[in-house]
Amino acid sequence: MSQYAGVANEDSINLSRSERKRVRTRSWKLLAALAGTQKPMLALTLVLVVVSNLARVAFPLLIAWAIDWGLPQVRNGNWAALGITGGAYVLAAITAGSLLGWYILCTARISQAMLLDLRLDVFRHTQRLSLEFHENYTSGRIISRQTSDLETLRELLDQGISELVSAGVFVVFTLISIFVLDWRSGLVVLVTALPIWLLFGWYQKRSELVFRESRVVSARVIGSFVETMTGIRAVKAFRKEKSNDAAYSQIAGEYRDNSIRSINLFGVLQPSLVLIGNLAVAAVLAWGGFRILDGELGVGVLVALLLATNRVFQPVENIAMFYQSLQSATAALEKVSGLLEEAPTVVEPAKPQPLEHAAGALEFTDAVFGYGDGPVIMEKFDLAIPAGQTIAVVGQTGAGKSTLAKLIARFYDLRSGTLSIDGVPIEQIANNDLRRHVVMVTQEAFLFSGTVAENIALGKPGATIEEIILAARAVGAHEFITALPEGYDTDVNKRGGRVSSGQRQLISFARAFLADPAVLILDEATSSLDIPSERAVQRGLQTLLGNRTALIIAHRLSTVQIADRVLVVHDGKIVEDGSPAELIGSEGRFAALHRAWRESLV
Repeated sequence: MSQYAGVANEDSINLSRSERKRVRTRSWKLLAALAGTQKPMLALTLVLVVVSNLARVAFPLLIAWAIDWGLPQVRNGNWAALGITGGAYVLAAITAGSLLGWYILCTARISQAMLLDLRLDVFRHTQRLSLEFHENYTSGRIISRQTSDLETLRELLDQGISELVSAGVFVVFTLISIFVLDWRSGLVVLVTALPIWLLFGWYQKRSELVFRESRVVSARVIGSFVETMTGIRAVKAFRKEKSNDAAYSQIAGEYRDNSIRSINLFGVLQPSLVLIGNLAVAAVLAWGGFRILDGELGVGVLVALLLATNRVFQPVENIAMFYQSLQSATAALEKVSGLLEEAPTVVEPAKPQPLEHAAGALEFTDAVFGYGDGPVIMEKFDLAIPAGQTIAVVGQTGAGKSTLAKLIARFYDLRSGTLSIDGVPIEQIANNDLRRHVVMVTQEAFLFSGTVAENIALGKPGATIEEIILAARAVGAHEFITALPEGYDTDVNKRGGRVSSGQRQLISFARAFLADPAVLILDEATSSLDIPSERAVQRGLQTLLGNRTALIIAHRLSTVQIADRVLVVHDGKIVEDGSPAELIGSEGRFAALHRAWRESLV
């Protein structure tokens, strides 16, 4: 199996108990690691939440003191008692309010710092992962990790955790105050912990599955939308609007149904907690009323007990509300931590061998390749490409031509055997050196946001405008670039700056030529060019590739004419190897392809 087979498991809803435990442990370790960078601020918030909640818990105690001690003192003419009890209550209120506000500000700073770290970690890690991962993990799901899942975590960290911690501390301190006032009433309130614990257990068991499903369905919704918008031209061309609408409606309906199930579960949890709290207050009132009649309990103490009992269940209801957010965020955290757990299959060497100046000699020895643990794609072969030689690779679709190019660019590693550049094993070359010496141009010709000049300069950061123009001239791109509204300063993604697919390809050629690599790979890179543009590129290739190793993969045999040597790949094997003239005269596969191409020109 591929290393990234676990990607599919991350979207599984029904996990085994051991797998659930592993995923949950992994998720909370990630959260703990993020919190670990905020230790000083966390220590301050801990002090703030303890002191502020102690002040809040003191309110019922101060009321009991005012009733049972302050009122008799005032009746006896000691009006100072009223000032003492009132002043103590005001002081507690100011302390609780100010420290609670400070606590909220501190937790906001902590949560935003943690979210920034996590967002950057997800972005950097996703970029670092190998091409194999991205070919298994759809772009919609990656976008969901960075948007929907992190937004869910933001809601939890911004408010949820701070509220949960504050509410939990308040409940504990309030229970202690109830026991201080009257331990018998404290036992009455404590009895309610059992049904509350059972209720939360029931909710967690059912909501965990619902919220895990929610993250999966949410990713599907985003993935479906991204796929439709990315392929909008094909949608319009094949009139796919209705079928896409039906498919998206089904996925969106599943998301709605999932949301309704989570709301229904919470609709049982919260009212049940309210009922338990009201029953507890009634029990304390009844029990305390009888004891007042017997003279065992003061009126002020009973009032304080009722206030405290009522207050102890208010945060429990808030905990229930944020527990829902916690469950949703936990499911999101599982997905994000799963993404961060993925490891690159192509690993940077621990002690790379320097390759400052490369000539570009390539050599495969006993090379075997297959994706992950899947079937062998390219059977054992040897291949030597001298420095400066231009190689054309031809063959039917799926024969293994692009795979050969991806191995030289080290998008993948061989399953066995070796590949070396100038005698240095490719897995021992630092990524920076490899990317400087080996440049690949694909048929997608992707342009980044920015100007035409900035896109060309990606091949050589810091290049002057003169160098950029020379590279564009070399591949025949200068004429159309100067015809754009702002020439080389035209933004390729703004109105008036849009370029055709062939022009995009020429810009990507200019980018590659500016990089001046030792090895240049063109993977179907002329497929978007018209005949005049292709001839201009061929002239550029003949001019610029005199001392550079070039690997040209193409269906168009016109491109092969500039090659020194042709490799014919068939079913993962190199079946023919020679100069174009030799292979045309050999009556083999290349000769047949060449005849078919000649006939197509008639």
